[in-house]
Amino acid sequence: MADIHATAVVDSKAKLAATVKIGPFCLVGPDVELSDDVELVAHVVVGGRTKIGPKTRIFPFASIGLQPQDLKYKGEPSELIVGANNQIREHVTMNPGTEGGGMITRVGDDCLFMMSSHVAHDCVVGNSVILANNATLAGHVHVGDFSVLGGLCAVHQFVRIGRHAMIGGMSGVENDIIPYGAVMGNRAYLSGLNLIGMKRRGISRDDIHALRNAYRVLFSQEGTMAERLADVAELFKDVACVMEIVDFIRADSSRAVCQPNWENVPGTPTAT
Repeated sequence: MADIHATAVVDSKAKLAATVKIGPFCLVGPDVELSDDVELVAHVVVGGRTKIGPKTRIFPFASIGLQPQDLKYKGEPSELIVGANNQIREHVTMNPGTEGGGMITRVGDDCLFMMSSHVAHDCVVGNSVILANNATLAGHVHVGDFSVLGGLCAVHQFVRIGRHAMIGGMSGVENDIIPYGAVMGNRAYLSGLNLIGMKRRGISRDDIHALRNAYRVLFSQEGTMAERLADVAELFKDVACVMEIVDFIRADSSRAVCQPNWENVPGTPTAT
């Protein structure tokens, strides 16, 4: 039987695994499902049609699954699905989907959402993602596995963030970020590859070398992006990690691909 503190308010229709632990002053709605070993530490609100995966811990004052912050939302029965073994820290907010975005907001496994981070309606967050303090995702954002979003960054709606990407703190992200890319700046620009992250994840030296060479070709200042992309696709057609970037750029998107800011590249001539 679930361990529920006497001060918690849990709707009788909520579905709770026997090993769930609900701490003081939590509120759980009727359409909530909490899986094995989920813990709501204290003062947590979980509402809406929300499913929380095994071993996820949610810390005080988090608001999970309540109505999305979208004026177009008209009460449709959308969902929030959160995977296993996530850490959702204090004051984090996560909203369900909307009719305009497929009706589901989805979060993967093994993620860390630090204090006051936000996952808006219709987002898709992969596995092993980190959102640092006050990092915020607008609606319809897709975040690839192993991405890291620095503190106080803000991601524009419909932006795609590729796997293993790194967003610097306080960056405003308006465009898609390639897999393995690193961005920074008030209006984020591509500052290179996430080399430290790749090394930490055990990506081979050969793959990192290929990615660096492909990056130089892809974001040189010669020819058009379409021409450079074709060159990279031919030169590195047998390198899976490089082709992941090629496929990412070729995929349909409502946002442009984030580019380098050549004025911030050492040795680049500046206009006079």
